[in-house]
Amino acid sequence: MRSLTNIYVFTCAFAFTLWNNIQPTIEKEFIANYSSSLLANVPKNIPVNTQVLDLSHNRISGLSISEFMYLSDLQVLNLSHNLITVLDFSIFIFNENLEYLDLSRNNISKFCCLTLAYLRHLDLSFNTFTALPICQEFGNMFRLEYLGLSATMIRRSDFRYIKHLQLHTVFLALGNFSLYEPRSLTVLNTRNLHIAFAANQNFCFPLLYDGMSTSENLKIVNLRYSLSYKYFPSPPLMLPKKVKTTALVLDTVDLQWAIILQIFLLIWYSPVEHLTVRNLTFRGPLEEFTEYEFLPLLSSLEQLITLDGSMKALSLEHVHNKVYYFNQEILYRKFSEMNIASLTIFDASMPHMLCPNRTSSFQYLNFSHNALTDALFQNCGTLMDLKLLILQKNKFESLPKVSFMTSHMKSLKYLDMSNNLLRHDGADVQCQWTESLTELDLSSNQLADAVFECLPVNVKKLGLQNNQISNVPKGVVELKSLEELNLASNRLADLPGCSGFPSLQFLNIEMNSILTPSADFFQSCPRVRELQAGHNPFKCSCELQDFIRLEKQSGGRLFGWPAAYVCEYPEGLQGTELKDFHLSQLACNTTLLLVTALLLTLVLVAAVAFLCIYLDVPWYVRMTWQWTQTKRRARHNPPGDEGTILQFHAFISYSERDSLWVKNELMPNLEKGEGCVQLCQHERNFIPGKSIVENIINCIEKSYKSIFVLSPNFVQSEWCHYELYFAHHKLFSENSNSLILILLEPIPPYIIPARYHKLKALMAKRTYLEWPKERSKRALFWANLRAAISINLPISHEANEEESDVTSTSSIS
Repeated sequence: MRSLTNIYVFTCAFAFTLWNNIQPTIEKEFIANYSSSLLANVPKNIPVNTQVLDLSHNRISGLSISEFMYLSDLQVLNLSHNLITVLDFSIFIFNENLEYLDLSRNNISKFCCLTLAYLRHLDLSFNTFTALPICQEFGNMFRLEYLGLSATMIRRSDFRYIKHLQLHTVFLALGNFSLYEPRSLTVLNTRNLHIAFAANQNFCFPLLYDGMSTSENLKIVNLRYSLSYKYFPSPPLMLPKKVKTTALVLDTVDLQWAIILQIFLLIWYSPVEHLTVRNLTFRGPLEEFTEYEFLPLLSSLEQLITLDGSMKALSLEHVHNKVYYFNQEILYRKFSEMNIASLTIFDASMPHMLCPNRTSSFQYLNFSHNALTDALFQNCGTLMDLKLLILQKNKFESLPKVSFMTSHMKSLKYLDMSNNLLRHDGADVQCQWTESLTELDLSSNQLADAVFECLPVNVKKLGLQNNQISNVPKGVVELKSLEELNLASNRLADLPGCSGFPSLQFLNIEMNSILTPSADFFQSCPRVRELQAGHNPFKCSCELQDFIRLEKQSGGRLFGWPAAYVCEYPEGLQGTELKDFHLSQLACNTTLLLVTALLLTLVLVAAVAFLCIYLDVPWYVRMTWQWTQTKRRARHNPPGDEGTILQFHAFISYSERDSLWVKNELMPNLEKGEGCVQLCQHERNFIPGKSIVENIINCIEKSYKSIFVLSPNFVQSEWCHYELYFAHHKLFSENSNSLILILLEPIPPYIIPARYHKLKALMAKRTYLEWPKERSKRALFWANLRAAISINLPISHEANEEESDVTSTSSIS
């Protein structure tokens, strides 16, 4: 029953077309779909305005008038694939608009008739009827176009009630068939007749003979005959003159070779113009035939195929040969000599086909899905009228040999060589194509860049998808007529130019390896109307911005935009559509970026230079260097050299202009009297031979405290600044509280130079002693100052001697 199912699907094509002619005018609100709902009965809640009702694939076993009487607008009713056993057409008496009724695939064996005047499609096939379910009332259904029936026997009288109807299609499902009265089918008046025979039965050949005398288009499924050839019912001698069929389809044919020849002889003598045989298995045993019986068949066939008959097209699809020991070359010769316009031998494991001995009438040849090789039609000059040649999915390997094959085919316009093993290494072998070839399909082969050296010069449509092309060479060939080029699924890294294709209008370059396609494509290819470049691994970067702008300027010529154009790299942008990818002009313009970076660098350098000058950074660097060098020399002094033992209570830093106050007030009051203070003063304690900076550092290092006499004169002194810097450095490096500030005169903030920020910080954060103008307060001032510097010094004998001998050798301004 598997083949019956296949023919059922096929025959439903007309039914589907008819249903579609009805449905487009019906809105969704008028369609009720209850298919595959495990229903045992027709639902009670079907909307009354339903026009299309689908109840197929359920378990409904019975129908009643009450279930459909209120559905007055019903036009389409599908009850197929249920369990209905009895059918009474009177249940549809209130459904006057019903046009489509499908009751196939049930268990109906009994029925009662009623005329349904508007019915156009009635399918009762694949039920359990013994006789054909045709009653007198069917003769009044003048709108009926499709009639599907089933039975186990057919009598001549079965069609008497409908012989006057002009039917479009009659479908007969004949399972467990047991009886056929000859010429029963000839009563029918139908354009299309489809007969599905049981797969496990020997076919009733009178059905074929009468069917050919009944309809223009005949399709028969399951032609099997397992009996001996001597029981085969040969066709009537006068049958060819009575045949009406012009298009014959035989599906699932399993016959002995001699029977196939008999049927073919019948068809050749008949008016049949188009013969299609699918799923053909021809078998022996040939030993049943004597040479006397079999050779005349071949001889008749050989004579027949040279005659001008009605047949125009022969199609053999999915052929299985189970006769292993006959000379197949005889068969190939018969095929090549056939006087028809179209020949298809599809999926027949055919390894070869002979060139016709004389000028052939073939205009269309389809030898797809076979085992043909490069030897096919080499030096064949008899296929002068051939226009279309399809050789896909064979075993061709050499593209130059394919070109030589076509060189004598002066009318060839279309050649399909897809899904082969074609290669071309670009050697010195020249290609020679027929000049008439305008459409060439070379997809799904093993072709590389050299293929462009071996192409027909007048080709207009070229298919090269799914090959191994990585580049389209320039200047190799100029295809002036090429209008459509398909390079999808290759290895291209960029869009090809049109220097060799000046007439190109359509280009497909999808699914390649293009990261950043060229933005000047439409400038080099001004005639291109459509570019398919989607589904490539686009790298979303600055280079891609120009291509994205190209889409806006192309005027819709980029096919598949935006869904097919998605970022693949970088990973963070993977899946982003190109239309949503944006970068700033600054990020993508190198010149602008360099200029901006240069300007920012200049601004930064200028700012740093200004700050360095404003904050006197070079001075601080120089002083830090001096400090570092002095400390380094101190560490490398010989053991006898003087260390950093504290020798003074305080080091005095002051401006020379304030020296009178220091000598007349500060030093006498601190160095004389009880608890005298040892002061380090530059005029008497700097060591000759050392630099001033080194003397300053040494004095600060050997003093417990550093006293700074602050005044407007102090901030104007460069050396005072040095002394303050080094003392401040000691303050932080030794974490000591060694600074004492004496404000001799008030210092207005505006006269303090910017580089004296340390002084400003010290005066803001530290307590300083202010020299009182009133004499009554000076005693307290000296007491506080003595208290700030009070400490016992570990002064050695050598130090005392050195101190007494020191004389001033420098002056500080």
